[in-house]
Amino acid sequence: MTWSDRGAISLEGLGLQVVESVEEADFILAHGTEALGLSSGAALLMNLDELEKILDQCDAKKIPMVVANPDFVTVEAWALRVMPGALAATYEKLGGEVKWMGKPDKIIYKSAMEMAAVDASDCIAVGYSLHHDIKGANAVGIASAFITVGVHATELGLSKFGEAVDDNSVYARALKNNAYPTYVLPSFTW
Repeated sequence: MTWSDRGAISLEGLGLQVVESVEEADFILAHGTEALGLSSGAALLMNLDELEKILDQCDAKKIPMVVANPDFVTVEAWALRVMPGALAATYEKLGGEVKWMGKPDKIIYKSAMEMAAVDASDCIAVGYSLHHDIKGANAVGIASAFITVGVHATELGLSKFGEAVDDNSVYARALKNNAYPTYVLPSFTW
């Protein structure tokens, strides 16, 4: 399951072959929510309902899913866009097996620290999702900066870029997500 406008991810060197039917599939790779990847390298446009029908077929065959980006939503021009994590959550509700690869899993943060040869005390995670970015940082003891203009902006009552948020609103969202930022910033620009 892939993107139409962002394109497919490269599977080169992984020894994997894209197949076009559930009957041929060994597992599902979900990294997008707009299309079904074809063996030709092209993508067949599909809406979420059509992709969920394929998930029903996969669940009946007990095909496991690997979700390459577990975010549920992202922000694009102040609108929320459904991400692969939403497909994975739907698949789990159907009874499907899902391997989550990405935030908030500790391995992503630990790998980044190893690559940079730094300890958690030398890091800060910056993100706009309490559930993914901040919760993951909490799990490995990294300081975090929560950017309020992101996926929680509407929940926080924000209507414009850089607007300050009420501390009580952030605290309520943090409690709901069991994710506690070290710092709270209205925006992040460079």
